[in-house]
Amino acid sequence: MTVIHVEKLNEVHLRVYSEGGIESELVDYFTYEYPGARFTPQYKARLWDGKVRLYDGIRKTLYCGLMPYLETFAERNGYELQSDNVEFYDDVTFEEVEDYTRSLNLRGRGEPIDIRDYQLEAIHSALCYARRVLVSPTGSGKSLIIYSLCRWHLEHNRKCLIVVPTTSLVEQMYSDFKDYSSANEWSTKEHCQKLYSGFPREFTHDILFTTWQSIYKQPKSWFDQFDVVIGDEAHQFKAKSLTTIMEKMTDVKYRVGTTGSLDDKKINRLVLEGIFGKVHKVTTTKALQESGKLAPLKITALLLKYPDDVRKSCSKMDYQTEVDFLVKNDKRNKFIRNLALNSKGNTLLLFQFVDKHGSVLYDLIKDRSGERQVFFIHGGTDVTDREDVRHILAKETDAIVVASFGVFSTGINIPSIENIIFASPSKSRIRNLQSIGRGLRLNKDKSHCNLFDLTDDLSWKSWKNHTLKHGAERFKLYSEEEFPIKLIEVNL
Repeated sequence: MTVIHVEKLNEVHLRVYSEGGIESELVDYFTYEYPGARFTPQYKARLWDGKVRLYDGIRKTLYCGLMPYLETFAERNGYELQSDNVEFYDDVTFEEVEDYTRSLNLRGRGEPIDIRDYQLEAIHSALCYARRVLVSPTGSGKSLIIYSLCRWHLEHNRKCLIVVPTTSLVEQMYSDFKDYSSANEWSTKEHCQKLYSGFPREFTHDILFTTWQSIYKQPKSWFDQFDVVIGDEAHQFKAKSLTTIMEKMTDVKYRVGTTGSLDDKKINRLVLEGIFGKVHKVTTTKALQESGKLAPLKITALLLKYPDDVRKSCSKMDYQTEVDFLVKNDKRNKFIRNLALNSKGNTLLLFQFVDKHGSVLYDLIKDRSGERQVFFIHGGTDVTDREDVRHILAKETDAIVVASFGVFSTGINIPSIENIIFASPSKSRIRNLQSIGRGLRLNKDKSHCNLFDLTDDLSWKSWKNHTLKHGAERFKLYSEEEFPIKLIEVNL
């Protein structure tokens, strides 16, 4: 029988080797077309064929987390796997995890937390298998899972690195840890530190919260001081800078990625599983809604219809030209202004472009808002100001936040949001689901969350415009998630 030899090179890569023909099969098996590759300059210049090869046929390496896929490959083809020291399992029982986690005396906003079974199962899975991708939707207690994992690892003298995409999430995670510890005499200040612009780079505590931008240029030796890495919003780790960070941690055994959702691109999932481990689905948004842990969602799809002369003039536009036309369209922007002002309760209006759209919408709304508070948040807003707005919203009942997708669509915890408006077109599965998540958290007197999804119909004869097609993708996503949708046509 043909043999494939596998040995653990380090905590990042396996060394996989066999006969030359088998290795060529492995290269083909682990080769995938990169989404959107044909639009990149490298592809257009014929410097890249647009494919990602996860098995390196020269170095004969494969990400450790892809071992299950290698086993499937061998079984299908009748090959024998001979492995040496390829073991990631830790002898941790569910009962041990449950007893320890419940002993932490966790609090949330001053109230005791009744930890849920699916949270315990996620914690156990991450500890038992040492590496996991935990898909944990908004409202499922993702930060509580991270906190419990860190406390366990600290009990076993392991230093933890927690990587998040934004400075706002650094501050929020630190604040969450402090909140969970409010009744158990565990000092967040003593054990945890933050790292981003303005903070010292020397690691002196037990847990480090940081953005990937703050550490990706650090040498490999800097990462050697950690035993555990937790990547929050792990779906973003498919980017080159993020995988570079993970590949520098050759001695870090314990790897956990957490995210609210994954996209439907297989290559992205394989990269995540390769560097973090197998996907473990913690729970679902629908299950949380049915159990009363998340607010029900009501989606109103607003199909904006344009006059024939406008449609004809816009026909055959490329995507960027179409988007520029939409964000600068005065009638459209005033419609969005009126929609925000007529929405009762705290309203989150999400846009994509700061100068040519976000600032315009903010000025339009602010000019007509009267005494109603209106906030403008984007990447250039200081992190302390973002945190101030988040805390203000916890007490407000009728404010409007005009915010960029990049800042407020991911991870930010604002339970008091009752209305969300998608002011910019998008077909990103993850960004749309994450943005919806901002409004699903429960709050006092909140019965449901309204999502207003704006889709622009600029079609002319048989031609369908780009953002209309993107709207169809979003409607398909809503259907898959079993969210109720009401469609209303609006003539501009």
